[in-house]
Amino acid sequence: MNSFGSYLRRQREALRLKDRAYSVRQVAKRVGIEPAYLSKIERDEVPPPSEEAIGRIAEVLGEDRDALLALGGKVSSDLLELIRRHPVAFAELIRGLRDAPTDALLRVVREVRDGDW
Repeated sequence: MNSFGSYLRRQREALRLKDRAYSVRQVAKRVGIEPAYLSKIERDEVPPPSEEAIGRIAEVLGEDRDALLALGGKVSSDLLELIRRHPVAFAELIRGLRDAPTDALLRVVREVRDGDW
């Protein structure tokens, strides 16, 4: 399994091959963190940063924010709030979908998104 840091480094380095604006120093500047800190994150010397910093990293690297948060062992605060409002229902839903194939999950998402409540 990919660690948060190694995934970040791989994605950033792939972008850097095409554009020098994706050096550690340049990405850190756009994210608003120190280059040394980003380097430590990428080497897994420190735990993943805050939700806000991960969101900025995702934006700069063109990554999905929720996927990057999950890789960092975090859940978006807006999702946590929803879960806190209906903990039993969400726990049952998520556990019920645990073994569902991806296409089934996407069907559920589309139905919920497009549904008439």
